[in-house]
Amino acid sequence: MAAGLLLEIRRGTQSALLVIREADPPSSPVDVSVAADRVEVKSGGSCEAVTLPPEVRLAPSSCRGLRRLPGDGLHLRMCLSCPPPGADLVSTWRESLKPQKNYVFYCQSCGDVIVKDRKLLRVLPLPSENWSALVEEWCCHPNPFARSTLHPQHGDCFLGETFFLINSGSESHVPEFPTCCSETGHHTSQSHSNLKSKENTRVVCKRCKTMLGETVSSDTIKYYVTEVIIQPSNGSFSPKPRSQFIQSMVAQCLVELSSAKSTFRFTLKGDNGKIFILIWLLNSDTLLVESSGSSSSHGVFTPFGDIFMPSSGPVRTWNAVKVLYQPCIKSRNKEFQVKRTHTTGGMRCLKRAD
Repeated sequence: MAAGLLLEIRRGTQSALLVIREADPPSSPVDVSVAADRVEVKSGGSCEAVTLPPEVRLAPSSCRGLRRLPGDGLHLRMCLSCPPPGADLVSTWRESLKPQKNYVFYCQSCGDVIVKDRKLLRVLPLPSENWSALVEEWCCHPNPFARSTLHPQHGDCFLGETFFLINSGSESHVPEFPTCCSETGHHTSQSHSNLKSKENTRVVCKRCKTMLGETVSSDTIKYYVTEVIIQPSNGSFSPKPRSQFIQSMVAQCLVELSSAKSTFRFTLKGDNGKIFILIWLLNSDTLLVESSGSSSSHGVFTPFGDIFMPSSGPVRTWNAVKVLYQPCIKSRNKEFQVKRTHTTGGMRCLKRAD
């Protein structure tokens, strides 16, 4: 039996959910033994034992609610015998940018330099997305900012919720602006013109052709935080696996937005404004460890959902946020099903930056 073990810990309630994943339905009874610092799974003639990280200790006498979910595995709830470690205070991408410092902008996908040795004289947060509508609600006279545009000047960097704006006037490396090729000839001439105008504003990486952002004006570029990595000029660039980076950035954005706006419902939209997925933030105090499972007698906990990490090495724990998601794809959202890794919706733990 090559079972994968997932331990999902809630700091607030000091409780844990143990999930024993099954590659195939068991042909013989499964015996689960839980100790304070160890979990053993026996089935047939095989036995897998996993030692927990030193900062995680379980209370075996509190085990309850053992059940098997088809396609997911065995679920067992329990309490912790001691409080889990607190979440490390990690600076977000917003906090990491400082004025009067030099930075290099890299393409996250291939590592190519997008902006070389740019000195940021000012780093300023942008107002919320609907700030203009709020001004109209509060002002008893015409909006004084109706004709104003928030475009960065030379040396400025404006921080949005999921993007940042910089002035492109003196870049040492200017991204490529591809020409538009329409793929849908049956559109009306107006929609064709709008599509062409939209695609002509795209900023792509010269090396890998990944879309990095878009031009806002003749001298302003909007870069997406999921596509560009910013590092100090005197630092070294170390690429991250795409999946790990995206999980970290999405988790950061969800936590920041839920804290600032007191909301837990989000949508992911495409360039055309179409909603692709609905997301509900369930909690942000999760501590996660996982063993991928092997045929050997001992397993080592590795980060959840990260196939790029080695299966051996020091035992680690990971901060995560738990989300409920539902794709908005035709013929796939007729029935709202909640399953942990189901393709039509479910719950997922996204790893936060460490």
